[in-house]
Amino acid sequence: MIQFLKDSTFAVNDVINRAWEVLKKHYFSIAGLCLLLFLTSNASGVLSFYFRDVNLILSAFMLIIFTTLYFGIQLALFKYIFHVVDDDKQQVSLRETWPTTKEISYFFIAMLSLVMMVLLGFAILGIIIMPVIYIYHNIKHGVNLFAIFSFIFLISFMLRVAFYPFFIIDRHEKPFKAIRLSFAITRGNFFKLLLLLVFLAILHLLSIYFNYRGFPMLSAMLSLLNSFLVVPLSSVAVALAYRQMMKDYKGEEDPTFIKNII
Repeated sequence: MIQFLKDSTFAVNDVINRAWEVLKKHYFSIAGLCLLLFLTSNASGVLSFYFRDVNLILSAFMLIIFTTLYFGIQLALFKYIFHVVDDDKQQVSLRETWPTTKEISYFFIAMLSLVMMVLLGFAILGIIIMPVIYIYHNIKHGVNLFAIFSFIFLISFMLRVAFYPFFIIDRHEKPFKAIRLSFAITRGNFFKLLLLLVFLAILHLLSIYFNYRGFPMLSAMLSLLNSFLVVPLSSVAVALAYRQMMKDYKGEEDPTFIKNII
């Protein structure tokens, strides 16, 4: 594995190695929660297909239930990882890890706020790129530029705010402060987080590539490996990266948003 900037807040290979050790000790519990996420997501898709023409209100109700359940399990997964890492527990009950109503509410408020920020960012990009269309009289050129910059903006933004759920379930922060803290601890760590993301996503990308090239069996094998190994490992690695960044964080307790953008 790559030793990336030894003097950085966290080294990617250290996070992966520690995550592997934690996963080996608690594989079935962590993988079981990941399997619940998979089953919930697929059950939601199947039920939405069957109920789409039955009743709009029932479909909306089912969507709310499954969305809350899915993200509730996801938060419980991270809470479980924190328990076994911080307290060195061998057994942790679901009751200990299930998020409270306030935590789930804060999570969704923050998520909706981030969606609005992304839409605002896209609108600003559109306004900035608009003169290009008039200068070159080429709509396609402007659309291509918008797509490229939107992709870069979205990846950058999502990496910077990815840790807001941890502040909600770990430190019980309010939604907007959780977002600001996520920006603060990821400042200076963007490229390490990007490298960690690429490392963890490589098997999934290979699976898509081999499926596209006409090797379905190899693609299926990589997909299974990704589901039962990489996804649980990714969950632990992200939680440990958060712990390490918080341990070395020297910034403000209540950071401002503007100061930590770059």
